[in-house]
Amino acid sequence: MTYDINIVDVSKRFGSTVALDGLTLNVRQGEMFGLIGPDGAGKTTLLRILCGLYLADAGHHLLAGVDGRKKMRTVRSFIGYMPQRFSLYPDLSVAENMRFFADLFQVPHKEREIRLQRLLEFSRLGPFIDRRAHALSGGMKQKLALSCTLIHTPKILLLDEPSTGVDPVSRREFWSILAELRGQGVTILVTTPYMDEAARCDRIAFIHKGKILVTDEPTAIPSLFKKNLLELHCRQHVMAARFLEQSRAFESVKIFGDRLHVSSHKPNAQTTRLIKSTLAAANIDVISIKPVQARIEDVFVELLQ
Repeated sequence: MTYDINIVDVSKRFGSTVALDGLTLNVRQGEMFGLIGPDGAGKTTLLRILCGLYLADAGHHLLAGVDGRKKMRTVRSFIGYMPQRFSLYPDLSVAENMRFFADLFQVPHKEREIRLQRLLEFSRLGPFIDRRAHALSGGMKQKLALSCTLIHTPKILLLDEPSTGVDPVSRREFWSILAELRGQGVTILVTTPYMDEAARCDRIAFIHKGKILVTDEPTAIPSLFKKNLLELHCRQHVMAARFLEQSRAFESVKIFGDRLHVSSHKPNAQTTRLIKSTLAAANIDVISIKPVQARIEDVFVELLQ
């Protein structure tokens, strides 16, 4: 097995705050790996260490076999890093931004226009080549940011919540582009707060308080949920969640959109009766209750607890 990213016992503190706590993680060559965790879990800190913006207090990491601490100049030549807020130049056009980053990465002049045209076609930004960056939509700005990150053809991509704040259609287009890059052999480590995006990755890891809680393929994650799970639909779902939690008769009660997920070690029939009786006492009508398979979100919430 060939790994493009090897992270071993990496720790990082900011004063009394522990950002990373002996974290170990491996990302395979050509893999799209998703890193999921709440705010403050250490996701951004980890990516910044990998691209050389921070130095780890302990541990070590290799990127494509190169020591990321000792040979960062070499590492930067073959990685691409896209932070949460990519610094596009608003008064420059799409093409001008891309040419600027080509200069920054010292892309040979004869290669520059070839790569620019290829990326414009790849990102579907060709029709907007002369549009100023400030006039682009959120999704188009993210695609331009990715194109600038790709201008030097990196073999490893580090993406920090690249589609946050982008509309659903643009998110799907962005992830379609990432899938194409993976198909070309690019190794991608991406952080995301969206579970549907995590499901698109080859493997995912949950990170919390600077530690990896679990790593597996998205399809295998739901099997980690060992309780019975019921999905409840009622008109006053927020109020219903409060009453069910206050009853202390269930392992967990979580809101998912306009539905509630109620978990218990008890048989489903017994849990259903308890739900109905609890809500009937609060004059809340139940529309439906049905057993459901746990999703990535359910496991994630369970692990955090």
